[in-house]
Amino acid sequence: MSRTRRQWLGYFLLLFMIFFLYRYNRSSSYEAITPPETPDSATNEQDPFVPGFTNPDFPESHLPDPVLPTEQVPNEPPHESIWKNLPLRFPVTPNLAPPLQSIREIPKIQAGGSSFSQITTFFQKSRQAAVKEAFTKCWDSYKSLAWETDLLAPISGLPINGLGGWGLTIVDNLDTLWIMGMRDEFTKAVATVIKINFEATDSPEINTHEVNIRILGGLLGAYDLSSDRRLLLKATELGDMLYAAFDTPNRMPITHWDLHRAARQEEQIAEEMTSPSELGSYILEFTKLSQLTGDPKYFDAAQLVMEKFNRLQDVTRLAGLWPSVLNARTDIFDGDLFTLGAEADSLYKTLSKAYLLLGGRSPMYRKMYERATRTAAGHSLFRPMTPDQKDILLPGYVHVLQTENGKSRTLLEGHVNYRACFSGGLFALGGAIFNIPTHRKIATKLVDGCIWASHSFPLGIMPEVYDTVPCASQTTCPWNELVWKEEVHRRVNMGPEPDPNFDIDAYIRDHHLPKGFVSVPDTRYNLRPEIIESMFTLYRVSAREDLLDTAWGMFESIQNTTEIINGNAALADVTSPDLDPVHIDAMDSLWMSETLKYFYLMFSDPDYMNLDDYVFNSAGHPLKRPATEWIPY
Repeated sequence: MSRTRRQWLGYFLLLFMIFFLYRYNRSSSYEAITPPETPDSATNEQDPFVPGFTNPDFPESHLPDPVLPTEQVPNEPPHESIWKNLPLRFPVTPNLAPPLQSIREIPKIQAGGSSFSQITTFFQKSRQAAVKEAFTKCWDSYKSLAWETDLLAPISGLPINGLGGWGLTIVDNLDTLWIMGMRDEFTKAVATVIKINFEATDSPEINTHEVNIRILGGLLGAYDLSSDRRLLLKATELGDMLYAAFDTPNRMPITHWDLHRAARQEEQIAEEMTSPSELGSYILEFTKLSQLTGDPKYFDAAQLVMEKFNRLQDVTRLAGLWPSVLNARTDIFDGDLFTLGAEADSLYKTLSKAYLLLGGRSPMYRKMYERATRTAAGHSLFRPMTPDQKDILLPGYVHVLQTENGKSRTLLEGHVNYRACFSGGLFALGGAIFNIPTHRKIATKLVDGCIWASHSFPLGIMPEVYDTVPCASQTTCPWNELVWKEEVHRRVNMGPEPDPNFDIDAYIRDHHLPKGFVSVPDTRYNLRPEIIESMFTLYRVSAREDLLDTAWGMFESIQNTTEIINGNAALADVTSPDLDPVHIDAMDSLWMSETLKYFYLMFSDPDYMNLDDYVFNSAGHPLKRPATEWIPY
């Protein structure tokens, strides 16, 4: 080879090496700073027939890969919270750790072999897409008008702070963004959440129950889905803060808590009037935090409270249930009003779910669930008198009265609030976990009861509170229009001077009372999730397919009446037949984080977010269950 050719060959090889090194360095740098393609970007453009493709709008039986691996640490050191090393006035040592003995066998919860046919899948995809579209509209409005504040007032477009000002809507919807495949939005939201300073708030006090189930639960649920360790660090920071609310003489938490006083280490005493929901709803989140961090103090704090509920369960005035008002300062639970509704729902929700989250290793929660549901089934649940004699159940209120001879008797009121409609899901889930066939039947009647109440009103939406006529028997209940009208008359004329000229028919007409309904003390609909939550649970447990069409009709009714330009707004009066209803300038974060999430999951493949893998906390956040061995029943 000539010298000239050797020189040209050398130049060529040198240029090739330079080009190769340039492309290698450029590619490495690009991969280091560019996140994986997400469903919001390139993934949606893939060919759905390419192997490995997953449709984010209709996820299949597995969760997508996490955003960050568990072992990855944040680029910046985490904020050093004052709460982590804050000295306690009433420490408990040693701390009780979550049980670690052999995991109890737990039966499968979801109906075996539940899946969609091709025809059903076609309809469910379009329904799921409509739910996601509703969520995206609300999320975009919140981003543009109220970002980093707690809530958006959708009519005025104003931001609102009400729970510490820590961006409730963002944290509350992290797992919803993930579940709906909105990974770009999830990544942006996480970047905002990790900057929250839980020590900074203008609120004179915070509701620790709401902070726990919504914000701590939201962080833990998002971590369990994404494995983004920054979320666990943030959850631990918040958990340390909430732990300080338990620093009272009897270790009962302060639910309306002045965290500024606590930070100054001033005296803290539990409240004299609080509710079972507010006191007994920490066990899921605190158990999960102890399981993830290895620090037993969180579980210990919540477990001590639940052990008190356990000890006092059979000595209340209605043994098995806890009264709607408690004295947390003295541990005296002697109230005379009992309900599954607003004052107590979160406590009853946690019992069977705590059993699951602890892998069946704490039989106390099974006993508490069985005692509570046995009493509720015998005293709180009733069959309402309906024109078509439907075989349904509703959850009412029970008063325990003292007679002249010192004995007690119970008085059932057909007083129902929307939040009590969670009870259908309660019985469905518990019946599956503990193999109680009668609970499946009760769950079916409770869900059908809340569906009936919704369909009874002109907008297809159940009001927040209403009263009906309880039947004397749950087996037979003939319709008696005279009895119904007499009950309406009695309710209206309860004052000291009844109106002798009262026109009952005019009153029923003017107040839009459907047959069977005595009164509607609260005509609003606040975008609540409890009915669809129970429908979702019952569907996953029973594979009852008619619930899919019912749920879709319910979603359409809600969307058609609540949607406005900036999302969805609560309704002032669902009893009015006016097709242009009056809206309230309110859109609670639970509309997106619970109501729309449960609608979305209702129309998902049944194996997506499988109940054999996840426990949903009181605010709808999915917490990963420990591995268990299933046994057939």
